[in-house]
Amino acid sequence: MKQLLFFSNNKNKIIEIKKIFNKFDLELLSLNDLNISEEPEESGHTFEENAKIKSEHGYNKTGIPCFADDSGICIESLNWKPGVFSKRFLNNFKNKELCFKNILKSVKNSGKQNAYFKTSISLTINKNQNIIFNGKIYGKISEKIKGDFGFGYDPIFIPKNYNKTLAELSTKYKNEISHRSIAVNKLINFLSN
Repeated sequence: MKQLLFFSNNKNKIIEIKKIFNKFDLELLSLNDLNISEEPEESGHTFEENAKIKSEHGYNKTGIPCFADDSGICIESLNWKPGVFSKRFLNNFKNKELCFKNILKSVKNSGKQNAYFKTSISLTINKNQNIIFNGKIYGKISEKIKGDFGFGYDPIFIPKNYNKTLAELSTKYKNEISHRSIAVNKLINFLSN
């Protein structure tokens, strides 16, 4: 396998993934490289199902082995939601700050701070042949919005055994501990063997 397609239009994710893949002798392509802009509807009920929908779509469209991820945050004070609807939940608000304030309020009212990020990666190497890799990072919701690095919910998530949000950690450091890097490293180990 000389080429691998990462099925994503998210610029931040692509940068993060390419940095993790740097040590790998493989041409990592993104949808942008192939001028593909349309994405299938993520109609799955789990992160694994959504990742599989995207990786199969990418493989069927290009014939290139393809992987895709689906990630999200699960927050105890919101009954472990938004989960697979993390992106939609964020987009329901006028801006990120309003969304984060809503979450912080729910945590304060309930007294439940626990949360976790999960990533599922699906690798499609042949038609209807998928391998799933999962990564999870546990932590809690911070009391304030903090940090300028990262994206998504990073400014309100403090990983277990840390006192900083993911958005306060450098990209390099975040890539060593994040849910996405755990799943990507499982994928890399699989590809290396």
